[in-house]
Amino acid sequence: MPADMNDYFKKKKPSNNGGNGNGGNRGGGFNMNNPLDNNGNGMGKAMSWVVGAVVVGTMFVALKPFAIINSGEVGILVKTGKFDQQPLNAGLHFYIPILQKIIPVNTRIRLITYSNVSTGTIGDSYRGFEGGLRRNPAISVLDKRGLTVNIDIAVQYRLKAETAPATIEKWGSSWEEKIINSKVREVVRDVVGQYTAEQLPEMRNEIAAAIEVKVKDSVDSLPNKPVILTSVELRTINLPTKIKDQIERVQIAKQDVTIAEQQKEKAKQQAQKAAEIAKGEAEKNRIEAQGEADKIRIEAEEQAKANKLLSASLTPELLTLEQIKTQGKFNEALKVNKNAQIFLTPGGAVPNIWVDTKSKSTNPAVRAEAVSQQ
Repeated sequence: MPADMNDYFKKKKPSNNGGNGNGGNRGGGFNMNNPLDNNGNGMGKAMSWVVGAVVVGTMFVALKPFAIINSGEVGILVKTGKFDQQPLNAGLHFYIPILQKIIPVNTRIRLITYSNVSTGTIGDSYRGFEGGLRRNPAISVLDKRGLTVNIDIAVQYRLKAETAPATIEKWGSSWEEKIINSKVREVVRDVVGQYTAEQLPEMRNEIAAAIEVKVKDSVDSLPNKPVILTSVELRTINLPTKIKDQIERVQIAKQDVTIAEQQKEKAKQQAQKAAEIAKGEAEKNRIEAQGEADKIRIEAEEQAKANKLLSASLTPELLTLEQIKTQGKFNEALKVNKNAQIFLTPGGAVPNIWVDTKSKSTNPAVRAEAVSQQ
């Protein structure tokens, strides 16, 4: 029991010299001793400890002088309003209530999108912190001619754990809006504003690369590099309806021109192929004609050589011998056909001609055969 309660019961306790000899009892012997008095039965001391423990436990639960930091987070210890620059890692950490507090900060990779697509905001469901996914409206940009173009972009990033206390101390809890959102919008407007709306679809890759490089350079140039950018992705370029229709018409015209050029090239290739075939056929005919001419020439040359050799071999004696052989054949023929008429060529040259006079339907002047053919 607390000291003041013991004092109260001691004051209510009757004096020992009351003069009645019953130990100080008055009016029927009622005992006014404190049941929690240490001099009574020893229960007072134990009860004091129990009450003290209950009070301390109640204060511990009510004040909650500890914080649990999860993985993917760091804790920032604030001492009488001042930020401790050394972040607290994941685990259980104690602090002094009223004088100190611990602020958990999410250091996981986050995604912020700039789009007019109607989707919900998804985030961490605990502690009410801004989540890992946030959607902002698409970035409206004026092109080189002053036309409004909406750009859809997605940015992945995370808070740098080592410098998280300094970042929150300098930029506050709205550091995403001040660091990421402002830099992205500034860079997108600067890059896209250099092109006309018609050029944007054709220059998409170059624009996406320029935006990513410039956003990273802009964020990394901040003191202590508070944020680490993972990627900057250009998703969609939303052009005005008139520009879309104009680009579509231009694309259709280009496609028609491309088809015509392809057809022209195909016809040209077919003509070249036909010319090559004709050229090959002509070459084939020339080679065949040349071969036939060479054949005739070679045969004529060989025949001339044979005739020359034959002419060189005809001597008077050989001719006389041939005439004798021919005359003998005539004699043998006359034995079979006695009515035949024989005409001797002048000079007794070979061959002699004979005519069969037995045939009445044949003119003797027409039917004649060389003896050499019999």
